[in-house]
Amino acid sequence: MAPVKSYTNWNSRATDEKEQIEPYRKYFFICEGANTETWYFKKLIDIRKSLNIHPLIDIRLLEKTEEDRDISFPRKLIAFAESQKDNKEIAFDKERDKMIVVFDADIFEAKVQDYDDVIAEGEKNNILAVSNPAFELFLLLHFENSYEQEIISNQQKIIKNEKEGNQTFIYKLLLSKTGINSKKNSQIGELAEKVDIAIMQEKKMNEDIHDCKGKITCNIGKIIESIRNDEGLY
Repeated sequence: MAPVKSYTNWNSRATDEKEQIEPYRKYFFICEGANTETWYFKKLIDIRKSLNIHPLIDIRLLEKTEEDRDISFPRKLIAFAESQKDNKEIAFDKERDKMIVVFDADIFEAKVQDYDDVIAEGEKNNILAVSNPAFELFLLLHFENSYEQEIISNQQKIIKNEKEGNQTFIYKLLLSKTGINSKKNSQIGELAEKVDIAIMQEKKMNEDIHDCKGKITCNIGKIIESIRNDEGLY
């Protein structure tokens, strides 16, 4: 298996005079997409202090490399995440640390019928971060009133998420809002600075990933909020 890259800024500003400490708990994000999600979570990690994440809580991104880079089907991604828990290089503590697997549900809307089985299997040992139809939905929530202005009025089109050329509907909706190609421009990651807006707007929509068939759904903001509330006491 190819190696993974673990991205973190833990103790990045520590000095020789400051005692090095280990985090009590680490949250590892591993994502379906190789670009958009990576850029976003790297930025989220970079601003962890401004998010008031507890000093003993670390967040890290596991980047797939080489032949593993294109693993995206949710069941395979979950299996890959499980395998990384035994990777000594990332030092995953099975008693304390959490693996968060991030994937889109659009494939299940279109043709795959085993969504409930995938969720049940994945949640045995992991946290699942799901967007229906896609991660661009979560990014769209980073703009004030985008839920009311863009999402509600386009609910059916968003769920169908049909392609025009190589661009899906939700991708084009985000592009029109940002002017940024979310697949090719790392600047899309800067939206993490507005994560508080996304968390609040997400509460207006369905966050239950167990009941998302035919529903615009996202629970990523909910997961980020739970990390911010983790005080490392258990």
